[in-house]
Amino acid sequence: MADTPKSAKLTIGNDVYDLPIHSPTEGPDVLDIRKLYGQAGVFTYDPGFTSTASCDSTITFIDGGEGVLLHRGYPIGQLAEKSHYLEVCYLLLYGELPSAKALEEFEHNITMHTMLHEQMQNFFRGFRRDAHPMAIMVGVVGAMSAFYHDSTDIADERQREIASHRLIAKMPTIAAWAYKYSIGQPFVYPRNDLDFASNFLRMCFAVPAEDYVVNPILSRAMDRIFTLHADHEQNASTSTVRLASSSGANPFACIAAGIACLWGPAHGGANQACLEMLKEIGTPDRIPEFIARAKDKNDPFRLMGFGHRVYKNFDPRATVMKQSADEVLELLGVENNPVLAVAKELEAAALADPYFAEKKLFPNVDFYSGVILEAMGFPTSMFTPIFALSRTVGWISQWKEMIADPQNKIGRPRQLYLGESQRDYIDIESR
Repeated sequence: MADTPKSAKLTIGNDVYDLPIHSPTEGPDVLDIRKLYGQAGVFTYDPGFTSTASCDSTITFIDGGEGVLLHRGYPIGQLAEKSHYLEVCYLLLYGELPSAKALEEFEHNITMHTMLHEQMQNFFRGFRRDAHPMAIMVGVVGAMSAFYHDSTDIADERQREIASHRLIAKMPTIAAWAYKYSIGQPFVYPRNDLDFASNFLRMCFAVPAEDYVVNPILSRAMDRIFTLHADHEQNASTSTVRLASSSGANPFACIAAGIACLWGPAHGGANQACLEMLKEIGTPDRIPEFIARAKDKNDPFRLMGFGHRVYKNFDPRATVMKQSADEVLELLGVENNPVLAVAKELEAAALADPYFAEKKLFPNVDFYSGVILEAMGFPTSMFTPIFALSRTVGWISQWKEMIADPQNKIGRPRQLYLGESQRDYIDIESR
């Protein structure tokens, strides 16, 4: 954060307070209120913290109005087109794109950590067979601290590094095994000769009786899903990870907290909600009916997967994801899948309708990622676990940055108290 001599004056009654203004490298200026309570005895009120910077960061920048998403300064579109997930992981973790040698070493380190401790299979089997994969992931990731004692000391930089690599490497195995367990199939172990995305697909879809040969188009689409969801600044789950880590909790507990937050339908369930909407529409001939409902101000129906809370122009991730969706649907076809047939028709109808262009309700990354995952054969219950797998590196990068920040202190939001004033206890006989 670049400090400037700018300041703002706040008048409370007869008192005037100078508040420093910081100018970031990108985005609006930030009013520094850290000393406001000590000086003036007042707090600020900001439900949801939507107008409050909780930290300074050098990792990700979003400009929702202009449709910009940068990782360490690199546009997400360039990274998704020219890079791949593990290279983006390196970028997020270390701040720069790796050399060829550094990338090879990093990929080797990740690949060599994909196995889970064998006793962790017992932990999976402790869940009911119908347990949601996200429930399993929350429990298993939190339990990693019981299996990997040599990487829980957050004061040790080397242990932080090992924990970071372990979480990135093992999350695909955890997610795949959660899926296998939920459908009653045996676990499939990772293979060191496959790339990150291919390994995950094979662990999800191979069975002992028949191996799964990964199609490179599907592997590339999966890698793009991982890349496009790798980090997204100070969202709810990332803020949860930072808040948990501010107490000194071990990295596995912090990431488990992030997964739990992501599980909420308002955060990580958007692509699942989109697929459920497509199933509700049912057949392409009903699309005009639902388009009309979406335009009707008096109808609560909304087109899921269109528009975005942060991106008020367009979602910069959606262009690349649409390309992958087109490639996957061309490969797998939509003839025998009514959900995908509805998705293609709905996309075309919405893009051709001036109403949606005026409202900037374009298909977003959740629309296309849901279509791709459905085409690949994933049930909607796996959409959020795949999101969690992708976002792990973002959570870890934010966690590492916070731990190393000398300004780091335990999070302690304030409140606007509207309850009863102090009153005396009344004995039960007198109530």
